[in-house]
Parts: sequence; C-alpha cells; structure tokens
Amino acid sequence: MGWRMTPRPLETHIGWTSKDVADPDVWTVTLTPQDHRELDHALARAKLKSDNLLDIGREHFPLDGLAHKLDGIARELIDGRGFTRISALDASRYDDDDLTMLYWGIGLYLGDPWPQNAKGHVMGDVTDQGKRLDDPTFRGNELGQVALDYHTDGADVIGLMCLRKAARGGLSCVANAVAIYNEMVAKRPDLAALLFEPQPYDLRGEQAPGGKPFYLFPVFTEHRGRFFIRFIPAYIRASQRHAEAPRLTPQVLEALDMVSAMAREPRFNVVMDLEPGEMQFINNYHVLHGRTSYTDDAASGRKRHLKRLWLATHALEDRPPHFRKNVDHHWAKNRSVSRIAAVPVN
Repeated sequence: MGWRMTPRPLETHIGWTSKDVADPDVWTVTLTPQDHRELDHALARAKLKSDNLLDIGREHFPLDGLAHKLDGIARELIDGRGFTRISALDASRYDDDDLTMLYWGIGLYLGDPWPQNAKGHVMGDVTDQGKRLDDPTFRGNELGQVALDYHTDGADVIGLMCLRKAARGGLSCVANAVAIYNEMVAKRPDLAALLFEPQPYDLRGEQAPGGKPFYLFPVFTEHRGRFFIRFIPAYIRASQRHAEAPRLTPQVLEALDMVSAMAREPRFNVVMDLEPGEMQFINNYHVLHGRTSYTDDAASGRKRHLKRLWLATHALEDRPPHFRKNVDHHWAKNRSVSRIAAVPVN
C-alpha cells in the first residue's frame, strides 16, 4: 500500500453541537415589515422585466437593507455556523410563481444559480415525482414519502423554500460535517484518511454522451486549512453496479457508515419543520442535510413541495480545483427551470 496522508483537525471553531443551536432564534433570520416592503417592490420590478426566472438577474431585483442582511447570511454560511433559516415569505399573499420569483431574487444575493441536473434546472422541485428507490436513475429531489439520509449536493450553497408541507412528517435535518470529521480524526484517523482518497460516485445516467457512468471524487478534502466534503453514500454504493468502477473496500464502507451514523446522532444535528414561505440555506461543504419520511394527502392539497437552488457563492474566496464551478460542464449547456404544477386543493 502506498503513502497515505495523516488527517488533522480542521476549522475547529465550527464545532457546534445541538446544544449550541438549541434555540431556533440563533439560526433564524426573521423578515421585518421593511424587508417585506422591499421584497414586494423588487418582485414588481422583476415582473416588469419578465416572468421567466432565467431573465432575472440581481440588477432586476433591487434590495436595500435586506441586501445587507443577506451579505451577513452569506458570511455566516461560509465562515460560521453554516446554516440559516429565513422566516418567512408571505405564503398567504403570493401564489407559487411569485413565491418562487421572490426566492430566486433572494438567492441571487447569496450566489449564482447553478444547474442541478442534466436538464439544466437552475430552479428545482423537491416533491414526489414518481421515482422509487429501485430506479437506478433516481435523484433525491424526485423521491416521495421516504426519508433521505444525510448527504451533500453539488454546489457551494444549497437552498430550499417550502411551498407546501406534507400531511405528516417531512422534517428538514442538518448535521455539522466539520464536527463529525474532527471527531472521526480523533477516534478513527485510519478511516478518515481513507475518505481523502477518490471514491467512485454513480452519475445516475446523467453523464455526457459517451462518458463514463461514474466519476471519482474524495469525500474529504483539505484546502488551505479549510475543510470540504462531498458525501453522497447512496451514489458511492450505487457506483458498484458499473463493472469498470473501482471496488469499494470493506474499510471504505466502514468509513462511510461511520460518517452516516455520527450524522444521525442527535448531538450533531438540528431538525426543523419548514413552514410555507420559509427558506433554508446551508454551506454544502460544512453541513450535511437530509429529511424524515413523510405522508402526502394530495387530494386535500397537502403534498410536500419545496423549491431548490444550488448556488455558487461569492463569499468563498477559494476552493479546491475539483470543487470549482465548471462552466463547460454539459449540465450548464441548457439552463432551464423545473415546473411542477401545484396540487389541486378541494
């Protein structure tokens, strides 16, 4: 066996546990009446330009005082706690399209929207889209009812906005990946070291034409003293359906299981029940996210439906080369907006 790096603690100032963030006020930014007036004005200005999100840039969605708050949120996401809830857009006043435009405009102040799949969706839908766990192409945002274990996505910052809650369940969960990593270094540095090595990730059938159906990417990365993570254990395991993908060793599987088990420990995570109009933003390199199982009642209009943004933030000054935005990626060739209709309400 060749040389293997010795992992060391990183960014220990981001060591929060659940007791440190037990008060939701710590991680909730509440919109003020002035914020709502600014948003309403910005929405009207944006709609004069277009009703197509792809036509709306930050210059078409002017904010003043709220822009300063969002700058503070961006810094907190990258250099601090790593997650924030914004409460809340007025879901009783605006329809789904206006709520989505407001969410888009807020997102523009936190980063540049980035495609989430091969369709080029820069605004995504997280709702039951009929995909099931035995479908080898499923993406987490397409699955309904089932819980999603802790994982990361594919951008700097991940945003969710609730349009509608489930009839039961569907709580949003976040976990401190930095604290999990540092404890893993203290207890099992041998397993932590393995996750600095590239691992295979299944591409869910969304590779470029003629490309490999998997890619290689480390779970843990250290870059200029900062910690970065890409952790999608379901996709790592799914890579094994491709004969040409490197085989996962028992030790690597043990390391993946350890990260997942620690993320599920209550001391490392926070659970929130997003209400309609509430938004959650997380630093994808420091915070894992998941959800609890849920039950829909579409006939009465209670079908869980969130809108999703992937953002390339301006608040992060540097990234490892493999985390830098690739403008030539085939997902970026055709930017589009996912449009899943609202459920009928009787």
